[in-house]
Amino acid sequence: MTTHVVEVAWLDARETVSMSELSRVCGLSQPELEELLEYGALVPLEGGSPERLFSAECVATLRHAGRLRRDFDLDLFAVALLVDYLHQIDVLERQLKSLQAHLPAHTREAQREGPGPWREPHGMSTGEQPVTDVESGPAHRSAANRKS
Repeated sequence: MTTHVVEVAWLDARETVSMSELSRVCGLSQPELEELLEYGALVPLEGGSPERLFSAECVATLRHAGRLRRDFDLDLFAVALLVDYLHQIDVLERQLKSLQAHLPAHTREAQREGPGPWREPHGMSTGEQPVTDVESGPAHRSAANRKS
């Protein structure tokens, strides 16, 4: 029987992470993290410490970006863009949840995730068919109407 040891840490904005810890938990090497620093995708906290420290908030985003880098064989410039977009998505999701918390309870139940229901483009009703080829012209439609 094999025993697996799992390390768990609660990460939030108040916690700090060193460059070596960030490399270990995110699966990115220190040179890769240095390159992300050069691109501006990773920003160290300001302080008097000789070692660069980062907010623990960036760990989840960097882990996700590192996974996407490995899965899709992305270069670090693409990862830098991903880190920025993933951060923006996280901020927007938090804002949305905050705004939804202010809604009355009866409106919250009606919300659902995912895309909205299908709607016909250009205001067409469900009974109309768009004309897409020559055979669908008025003469063809009138002949089809006579048959039915």
